[in-house]
Order: sequence, then C-alpha cells, then structure tokens
Amino acid sequence: MKRIIIIGEGQTEQSFCNDVLQPHFLRHSIYVQNPVIKKTRGGIVNWQALKHQVEQHLKQDKSAFVTTLIDYYGIHAHHKYPRWENVKHIQDKSQALSEIERSMQEDVNEEWRHRFIPYIQLHEFEGLLFSDIDVFTNSFEENELLDYEYLAETIENNPNPEMINDGNETAPSKRLAKIIKGYYSDNENMKVFYGAILAHDIGLFKIRNKCPRFNHWIETLETI
Repeated sequence: MKRIIIIGEGQTEQSFCNDVLQPHFLRHSIYVQNPVIKKTRGGIVNWQALKHQVEQHLKQDKSAFVTTLIDYYGIHAHHKYPRWENVKHIQDKSQALSEIERSMQEDVNEEWRHRFIPYIQLHEFEGLLFSDIDVFTNSFEENELLDYEYLAETIENNPNPEMINDGNETAPSKRLAKIIKGYYSDNENMKVFYGAILAHDIGLFKIRNKCPRFNHWIETLETI
C-alpha cells in the first residue's frame, strides 16, 4: 500500500486528516500518516525547520510521499519561505502560492524531492468549513449560532471559500468565532472539536467541489 505523510499545522488539520482524508485515500489504496509540525507541536515555523522535518521523513522512508497542510494566512516574510518576496506583486494568490510551492520542492534534497508535494492552503484551513451553510444549521442548536446572517453573508459573498480572508478580524477562523458559541474559549480543544464536526458533516465531495485549489491538491495525491 502506498503511503502519504501529511505534515499539518495543528490538531485541527490532524483531525481533518483522520476523519475525512484517511477514509478517502484508503479507497485509493493509500495510507495516510499525519504528524503535526514537530518544532512547535503545531503552528507555523520557518521554512528551514519545516524543510528539515520534510527531509527527515523522506530519508527515513524511501517509499513514502510527503506533503504539507499549512495556512498561507500564518506565513510572514520572517519565516523565509522560498520566493516569498519575489511573488508579492502577483495579484492571483493561488498562482503566487504555486510559485512558492514549486520553490519549496526545488529546495529539498534532489535525491528525494520527487516524493515531496508541498501544499499551502489559501488562505486558511478553516475557510474550507464554509463550503456548506446547511451543515451549520444541522450541526448546531439555534442558541449555538451567534450570527446566522453573518454566516449567510460570508458564504454568499465567497462562492470559493478559499478566498475568505479580509484581515486579522475577518479571516475564516475569526469569522467562525463570531458565528459559533464557544469556538474560541480557554479550552483549545473546542476549536478542534468544532472544526472536526463541520468538516466531517460537509464531506470531502462538497469541499472539493467548492475549493479548486484544495481539489487540485487532492487530485495530485490520488495519482502518486
């Protein structure tokens, strides 16, 4: 059986891999492992730290493919991702990220790079959770939805949920905090819990149908 190691940014992505991606890829005879970024135990790191983890996985298992599931939203210039400064002028953010991903792959040891498929989620993983408004009403009680109108407006204005990102207060995860009671709380596990519920109930088919960049990543992994 083929194997993919998906290095995720945190527990939310890890739950998504376990609950949604693993069953899908098993049907393609592909087994998924999903460690989080080691240095921070979840959370974005500079490119050299992530590159080290990628190369360690590629070196230790010469049959496995390695990919990443990290958010564009959390990466900044000081993280020193390849070509970060060079693509600032590109208006199409999906195109810009493709350039960065290509450079990430080229920066990995030549012996192993053909098994590395870098992926950066535009703009934030939580954007995928806006792929189906009905899941919110079906999954939560009325008193748990703090602002249904804001939810409906967000989805209506963003037919491609990957494009949801207006700033520090309106990024997908910040919007979810305004919509779902208790999404952000002293218990970090609630964010993971709610993310897992929504992703599972939406299902991979609807997410892929609404999110073209994410869908292209899945298609690429299916053909390893």
